[in-house]
Amino acid sequence: MPQTADDMDAVAVRTWCSLALEALGREREAIDAINVYPVADGDTGTNLYLTVESATQAVEAVFAAHETGTTAPVAADAVRAMAHGALIGARGNSGTILAQLLRGMAGVLADGHDADHLRRALTRAAAAARQAVAHPVEGTVLTVATAAAESAGRTADDAGTAAVAQAAYEGARTALEATPGQLAVLGRAGVVDAGGRGLVTVLGALVEAVSGRAPEHTYAAVPATVVPAPQDCAEGGPAFEVIYLLEATDGAVDRLRTRLDGLGDSLVVVGGDGLWNVHVHVDDAGAAVEAGVEAGRPYRIRITHFGADRVHPPTEPVQRAVVVVVPGDGLRGLCKEAGATTVLARPGEPPASGELVDAIRRAHAREVVLLPNDAELRHTAAAAAEQARAEGVRVALIPTRAAVQGIAALAVHEPDRSFDEDVVAMTAAAGATRYAELAVAERQSWTMAGICQAGDILGLIDGDVAVIGEDVPETARNVLDRMLAAGGELVTLVLGDDVPDTLADELEEHVREGYLAVDTVVYRGGPPCAPLLIGVE
Repeated sequence: MPQTADDMDAVAVRTWCSLALEALGREREAIDAINVYPVADGDTGTNLYLTVESATQAVEAVFAAHETGTTAPVAADAVRAMAHGALIGARGNSGTILAQLLRGMAGVLADGHDADHLRRALTRAAAAARQAVAHPVEGTVLTVATAAAESAGRTADDAGTAAVAQAAYEGARTALEATPGQLAVLGRAGVVDAGGRGLVTVLGALVEAVSGRAPEHTYAAVPATVVPAPQDCAEGGPAFEVIYLLEATDGAVDRLRTRLDGLGDSLVVVGGDGLWNVHVHVDDAGAAVEAGVEAGRPYRIRITHFGADRVHPPTEPVQRAVVVVVPGDGLRGLCKEAGATTVLARPGEPPASGELVDAIRRAHAREVVLLPNDAELRHTAAAAAEQARAEGVRVALIPTRAAVQGIAALAVHEPDRSFDEDVVAMTAAAGATRYAELAVAERQSWTMAGICQAGDILGLIDGDVAVIGEDVPETARNVLDRMLAAGGELVTLVLGDDVPDTLADELEEHVREGYLAVDTVVYRGGPPCAPLLIGVE
């Protein structure tokens, strides 16, 4: 049953998320069908649905965590979870803006959940969304959000939460109906703004959550039409959509905004407190990812190709190479067999930018994909890429953080396709690969998994100590179980030179018996300091 109390408490937030997800599920295809701006790719409804789905899952996790206790979640817990879930799960331009709207609301509703706080939350949300968009355009979801906030702000001081939500909904619906007259591409297509229509749907769910009644009026009665071909709406626009989560400081993000704004359009950067969601449309997907590497730690990288008709193909044949940093001679041979130019990273002696530039030169190619395979090398690799570009080489830096990610990227490398498409495929393969390694503790110390003693075997997953064990096989099995709990199709094992082959046999059997349809591949040649490297795709 919908929430009926005139209040935005935790239950109302939970109900709002549930109703919004249900409503977007019903209207997803209709919203997709009218998606003509900023790119006519027919996915706005789907992106909004997936964003709200992530927010809903985060809120449900809060309630699940309280099920065994004696107290229910408070409103602050619920709204913060909603905003965080939307941020980490935001999809597309529309989903990213919605995530910022919810984040803006959460910043106010965490302090109070009465009608006045809802008014101020809607105002904060609209302002935050505009600030997140590099070049705000009227006739879009931003216009609809502003109208909703202004309408809510005009309600009487003694109005209840339901009345404020209803006013916001009516203001948004009216503004939505006017969008075809504000944005020429909408007028030509005869549709309202898809993102704005999605926001009206979300606000309608808010009305029902706090009042118990669905709004009497529906969204603007503009018929869904077949989406115009991309060239009718955005001819010559960028070829790729790049989205990633980014751990970075405020100052680094300010510099990132400036750089990405020069690379493409539809730039939206949302978030704060060290975690950001970055969205941009570009022709050079590799450069957009590299900008994130220079700003901080990008992950969950998603690159979408808008269509072959929008790619700017090279005017003449090109020669392409891959330059890979490898931690041992065994992997060096493997990568050379795959056609890559390699740079050996010796223990305690990471390669300098000059070595990477020399490797790029040795590749004798006009296009180079650079795989550093180490998070500590991101700035070194970025400097090398910049120097090589100054020498006339087109370089894409893929921010691989481990050798197994580099192996995954190299496995899908196809020099015969376009450079951008190759970079997209390699980036996606690397981003889909979780990595781990086993190491021997040198001294007693505190870790994320507890206190370890000298000689303990440490299992590091994605760079953090997750398992402390007494021997390599047991620790490796525990690490694999943790990684495969989240799913996987392929396990890559890279054994150190001193590790017996029996370890690979044991782990292959462990995977085969415990995880159906998961394949395992084994290589030799890991770094001397790590008995085992693990990748899960």
